[in-house]
Amino acid sequence: MTKRERRVFTEEFKREAVRLIETSGRTVAQIADDLGVVSSTLTRWKRNYREAASSSELHVDLTQELARFRRENSVLRQEREILKRAATFFAKEGSQ
Repeated sequence: MTKRERRVFTEEFKREAVRLIETSGRTVAQIADDLGVVSSTLTRWKRNYREAASSSELHVDLTQELARFRRENSVLRQEREILKRAATFFAKEGSQ
């Protein structure tokens, strides 16, 4: 029995295969047959790219939310300083 050599595919090939699945309107089996790849492999690539995409979208959402919180925090600190100064001012005015 001979040992089969494992084929290695580039990331570009994988991305293009997934793009074909999503845009061609053909089945995974048809595309797999055309590319000479097992359909389960194409399905796995598609799942991996979807997970990566959703993960990167989540990262972008969290980054935007963090930036918004930092801006809000800055405004709240400024407001707190203004209120401290006002309290000090009115405390001095009331004691005179």
